[in-house]
Amino acid sequence: MVVLGIDPGSICTGYGLIRKDRDGFHVLDSGVIRMSRRKSHAERIGQVYRELETVIDACRPTCAVLETVFLSRNVQSALKLGQVRGAVIALCANRGLELTEYAPREVKAAVTGRGAASKEQVAGMVNRMLQVAENPETYDVTDALGLALCYILKSGNGSVPSQRTTGKRKSWAQFVESRPDMIVH
Repeated sequence: MVVLGIDPGSICTGYGLIRKDRDGFHVLDSGVIRMSRRKSHAERIGQVYRELETVIDACRPTCAVLETVFLSRNVQSALKLGQVRGAVIALCANRGLELTEYAPREVKAAVTGRGAASKEQVAGMVNRMLQVAENPETYDVTDALGLALCYILKSGNGSVPSQRTTGKRKSWAQFVESRPDMIVH
């Protein structure tokens, strides 16, 4: 299974590809697509589409995961982000990729066990779970890798059990006990 995680943005779009097999998780590729503020918004959208298309052609993911829209006070920013998301959705549809969306809180909960985790905590867990030696250049990359991990974990294909399905809260000890591969000694 190869999963493409995408953290869309109108200036920076992060992406990360993870392969899950019997040996564990493997990062195939990750990076950030940086757009010039000097280019028109339409040119930036075209750049995101073309660069992600190149990544898809090279790594042949089986599915893609996109972060859901968040509410913004700045209407123009929200519209621009929506247009970038639309281009990504169109690309996935054109390439026949299954597309799943997760809210940031869902990703944080799946990766760290806490929906209100900071970007630093998510990045730390992503790096630990994927055995990444160096921190990726931006949180856009770790957020994208986190999206791909969330999909794998929630689909039942990861070694870490998915989040609880009942409304009953688990203790911290139960959380740690159920995730022995996430403990650093």
